[in-house]
Amino acid sequence: MEHQKVFSDVGRWWFAWRLCSRVDWRVVIVAVALVTTTAAVLRTSTIFPSVSPSSFSTSSDYSDWSPTLSLPPQAEPERVLPSVSVDLVQSSPPEVPLIGSGSLQVESKPIVSDDLWNVISLRSSRASVSRETARVFPPIENAVELRPPERELVYAKREIERAPIVIDDPDLYSPLFRNVSVFKRSYEMMEKLLKVYIYRDGSRPIFHQPFLKGIYASEGWFLKLLVENKQFVTKDESKAHLFYLPYSARQLELALYVPDSHNLRPLSIFLRDYINLIASKYPFWNRTHGSDHFLVACHDWGSYTTTEHEELCKNTIKALCNADASEGIFIRGKDVSLPETIIRNPRRPLREVGGKPVSQRSILAFFAGNMHGRVRPMLLQYWGSGKDEDMKIYGPLPNRVSRKMSYTQHMKSSKFCICPMGYEVNSPRIVEAIYYECVPVIIADNFVLPFDEVLDWSAFSVVVAEKDIPQLKDILSAISLKQYISMQTNIKRLQKHFLWHAKPIKYDIFHMILHSIWFNKLNRIHIF
Repeated sequence: MEHQKVFSDVGRWWFAWRLCSRVDWRVVIVAVALVTTTAAVLRTSTIFPSVSPSSFSTSSDYSDWSPTLSLPPQAEPERVLPSVSVDLVQSSPPEVPLIGSGSLQVESKPIVSDDLWNVISLRSSRASVSRETARVFPPIENAVELRPPERELVYAKREIERAPIVIDDPDLYSPLFRNVSVFKRSYEMMEKLLKVYIYRDGSRPIFHQPFLKGIYASEGWFLKLLVENKQFVTKDESKAHLFYLPYSARQLELALYVPDSHNLRPLSIFLRDYINLIASKYPFWNRTHGSDHFLVACHDWGSYTTTEHEELCKNTIKALCNADASEGIFIRGKDVSLPETIIRNPRRPLREVGGKPVSQRSILAFFAGNMHGRVRPMLLQYWGSGKDEDMKIYGPLPNRVSRKMSYTQHMKSSKFCICPMGYEVNSPRIVEAIYYECVPVIIADNFVLPFDEVLDWSAFSVVVAEKDIPQLKDILSAISLKQYISMQTNIKRLQKHFLWHAKPIKYDIFHMILHSIWFNKLNRIHIF
């Protein structure tokens, strides 16, 4: 039996040796390498899955928003929620880090591929963050699946950030813009995607009845043209990116304000109760705490009437003529500076648009108006009463002067039109100057200029600090003829962006206002 066992073992070894001698070991080595590589790839795909919609989130608490995130000192970089901030414009004072660099930023390093974005999304989901960081940017696993409109906003923002370079566009003159490529792509995305839901609640005249005449007409014209619009308005709230509160601040004042009472609280309470009504009746407000809602108000009191409702004042996008950045109500980068336009004849809103050529503008600077506010009396003190023949500065235009040359003729015959603030920072003279092709000189500290998020106002206007009023003539005289001609030519090219039309046309003031609301909404989205 032992001999048989030994013989059997020898036979098995002899068979194995014969088999191995016939194997091509190079094939075996390659096969083992392929199996090892495949196993590693499968393991990596399990660890780093593809990005999903839940990798994105929006923030509605603007007071808590921070443009960057700092890593905890002791944390390893790969285990910290990365800061990915894609801001489209410079919406903060110069001392704040520059916004609008044109590339996605991850801890100050540009994202170079979608694969890296996928890796970042996974690491974000397992990140270890400080309590403050977690409060501002919640972990991915706690993020709620975004609705289709919200995913479209994320898509639009990334498309704008990758905007193709625009050269010699026939419709857009690039020196007028901060970044004409970004503006054009953003406008295209707005035309392609944007849907606005308009609440049907609210009784006339405060709601749904536009006021189309006078210096507060901007809010009424916007309301009228948006309600009539078929491209942007939707009746299906599930498709809406924005929700419009269709009231008129001017009508609110006419209906509720007690003359000479100096009490705006009844107006604020009325608006507060309206917001509470729609919040209790519909799910839209509570879903985002009002951050995807907007209002348009040109009356000076428009901003103050929002203060009784915290979420309305803090979260909602407010398009305001009274765009005063110093009062804490208008939030630069979220809210929109609404152009104040005087409409004297609603049937002919563009009457008298145009001006004289440079060679026929004999007046250096012109202003006439009531002496209210802090700036105008100072302007009259230094430059009124005929103290300088080049500076035509008046209170209300005297009859002896207006009989020879009307207010409008003065603006059309002046190189510079002085646009000082009144009781509030806004002035209809800025748009008037643009209509009459006169370079506006804006004197209103803390005023956020209309469409400032996309327009470069230095290309066609002069901004003078209130303290520099005594040097006003020296400032204007220092502008060379070549520079002035360039600014005045730019005004002509700018006009179309400030014109109202009974049927809106591309890039006009209606579309510019709507674009600013859309653009600022996108600018507040945070992408993980």
